[in-house]
Amino acid sequence: MKFLRYISIFFLLLNFNHVNAQDQELHKKITKNLRCLICQGQSVYDSDTEFANSLKILVKKKLTDGFDEQQIYNYLNDKYGEWILYDTRFNKNTYFLWLLPLLIFIIGGMLVFKLFNIRKN
Repeated sequence: MKFLRYISIFFLLLNFNHVNAQDQELHKKITKNLRCLICQGQSVYDSDTEFANSLKILVKKKLTDGFDEQQIYNYLNDKYGEWILYDTRFNKNTYFLWLLPLLIFIIGGMLVFKLFNIRKN
């Protein structure tokens, strides 16, 4: 009976370790997608400023409170604005940002096509 108890405790500890590893991976993913407002060139994960450290603690606390990734992003977006997220959302303020590369590609393709047509004639 003691053997069965030890085995069940062992598997319970393995399960907690697996959940902890998932939380650490999610914590890493979230903090890599957040921009440090002090450094502005680094993610919160890479930065070592006081602001970044406080955000790392906040994300860890929100994860232990049961928040999922999108809820944490929404919370930080409401508190600090959209600038804190590296992956901006597609909305009326970011249409130009998302569509500009496609527009440049189309215009460049049309220019190349016209150049080849002019040289052919």
